[in-house]
Formats: sequence, structure tokens, C-alpha cells
Amino acid sequence: MRVRLREVARGVRTRLRHHARGLGDRGMSTAEYAVGTVAAVGFAAVLYKVVTSGPILQSMQSVIQKALKVAF
Repeated sequence: MRVRLREVARGVRTRLRHHARGLGDRGMSTAEYAVGTVAAVGFAAVLYKVVTSGPILQSMQSVIQKALKVAF
């Protein structure tokens, strides 16, 4: 019984050391990739709506027109 308990304790210590060193999780799982992809697509959709809104388009056009009117 004591031998088994020591083996378990050794395994737990090893896992804790690996986790503390960052060796426990070496990458994202499929679910994390899916959540990250959905979040990125949502952010892109919001950004697209903001950039294509009326006031933003007008201000971008005015900046471009001012840049083209600069005399060299």
C-alpha cells in the first residue's frame, strides 16, 4: 500500500512540475481552436460593419482626397 501511495505521489509531483514549467499543455485543443475561430469571425464581422458605416467611409474618403491634393 505504501509503495503504491509513493508512486501516485511521485506522479502528482511530476505533473505539477511539468505544469509549472509550462510542459503540461503544449497546445490548444480542438474546442479551443473552434472557440478562437468563432471569436475571430465575430470580431471581423463587427470590424467590417464599423468600417463600412457611413461616417467612417466619409472620413476615409476625405483623408484620401486630402492626400491626393497635396502638391509636390
